[in-house]
Amino acid sequence: MTPQQRILLSTESDTDTITRVVTKKPWKVIVWDDPVTPMRVVEVIFKKIFGYPEPKCTQLMLTVHHEGKAVVWDGAQDRAIHYCTQLQAAGLMASVEEDK
Repeated sequence: MTPQQRILLSTESDTDTITRVVTKKPWKVIVWDDPVTPMRVVEVIFKKIFGYPEPKCTQLMLTVHHEGKAVVWDGAQDRAIHYCTQLQAAGLMASVEEDK
């Protein structure tokens, strides 16, 4: 499911079809810094769960390390919860919140 859904509104004539885009706010998966998990392990977890390339995993890990947290994924609520659960099962501190 994408953050945008297209809704078609039809009138009596096929030539009078109107397209309206409804945008839903995405949900963010946030990983928080912890003093226990080695940085390399965080990179490996990101690669395993999200399939991100090494440079992106490294960039996200460094953001977590230096800023205390990083948004590692955003999108549909159910998928965000799924990813958060996977990250927590792998030993990372993670949470989900609706984008503002």
